Amino acid sequence: MLENFLKSLKIFCLSHEAKIVLVFGFILISAISFEMGYIQGKKNQNSSVVIEKPCQSSKISPEQENSVTMESSGLEEKKEPREKNIASGKIATTTENCAFVGSRNSNKFYPPGCSYAKRIKPENIVCFHSAEEALLQGRTESSGCAK
Repeated sequence: MLENFLKSLKIFCLSHEAKIVLVFGFILISAISFEMGYIQGKKNQNSSVVIEKPCQSSKISPEQENSVTMESSGLEEKKEPREKNIASGKIATTTENCAFVGSRNSNKFYPPGCSYAKRIKPENIVCFHSAEEALLQGRTESSGCAK
């Protein structure tokens, strides 16, 4: 019985030899391609992108940076004092002595306790001693905060 099975298997293999080789070749190429992709995926997974920022040994203020840039280019920079008048509204860093405050970048003014006024950056605060002073500059009173 075993001999008959081996003879029939040999006859089957000889008659379908081309198809059997083709199937085994396809399986072998598929396995090799899969393994190559798997190995490449592992290589890419291990190499991650790392962004490093250089640390600054000394802090340079924007004013110092501008003067260094201007000196290196051979130009002189005209420096204006920080406390200057903007059509009678003074730039202030605090709102302690101000009846109303506004921003240099806006046309509105607010009471100092207003939540909108608290959002203004300290370097952009403009101090007003009265509402008339702010209105003379063409600013409008904010409707979001009550007096």
